[in-house]
Amino acid sequence: MPSIIRALKSQVGRKILTAVTGLGLILFIIFHLIGNLTLFGDAQAFNEYTYALESLGWILYVLEAGLVIAFLLHAYIGISIWWNRRKARPESYEVYNSKGGPSHQTWASKSMIFTGIVLLVFIVIHIDTFKFGATDTIMLNGHEARDLKALVIATFTQPLYAFGYTAVMILLGFHLGHGFWSAITSLTMKHNKMSGIIYAAGIIFAILMAVGFLFIPLYIYFTGGQGMLIA
Repeated sequence: MPSIIRALKSQVGRKILTAVTGLGLILFIIFHLIGNLTLFGDAQAFNEYTYALESLGWILYVLEAGLVIAFLLHAYIGISIWWNRRKARPESYEVYNSKGGPSHQTWASKSMIFTGIVLLVFIVIHIDTFKFGATDTIMLNGHEARDLKALVIATFTQPLYAFGYTAVMILLGFHLGHGFWSAITSLTMKHNKMSGIIYAAGIIFAILMAVGFLFIPLYIYFTGGQGMLIA
C-alpha cells in the first residue's frame, strides 16, 4: 500500500498506474463485448453465459472488486491530473499524456476528462440497471437463473436507454482511441517511428469496440429483439 501511495504522488508512477489500470479495463471491455454478443447466439446462450459468471461465487466477487478498484483508481488519477493542470494553467489545459505531437492533438485527446466522467456516471447506471435490475427467473439446465436476456431486450426497446447507451458508446470509442495509444506508449517508452502505428491500431480497436457495443441496443430497438427472443 505505501508503494501505491508513493506512486500516486510521482508523475512517472501515476503514468504507469494510469496505463496499467487502463489496459486492465480494456481487457475487461473486450471480454464484456464477447459475452454480450452471445445475445445473438442460441436462445439461451446469453443467460447461460451470465449464469456461468454468477456461479463463480466468491471468485466473481474478487474479480468485481479488482475491477472496481482499477476503475476508481484510473478515474481518480485522471481527474486529479486534470485538476492540477487546470489550476496551474486556468486559461487552458492539455490532457494528460497527450504529448505525441500535433497529429495526436485531437478532440479525443483533449476531451479525455469529459468522456471519462461520462463513462464513470454511465457505469453506475449500467450496473444498477442490469446487475441489480429486477428480473424473472427461468429454469436453465435444471437450475433457477435470472432472465437477463429478457431484461436487456425490455430495456433497449425504450428509446432513452437505446439512444443514450449508443451515445455513450460513441464517447467510449473516442476515449479508447486515445487511451489505447496513451497506455501503450507510456509503458513502452514509445519511439516516434512506432507512435503512428500504435495510434492507428488504437483507432481501429476503438471503432470495433464502439460499433460492437452500440449495435446491440440499436438492433434491439429497431427490431424489438426479434431473432433474439427466447422461445
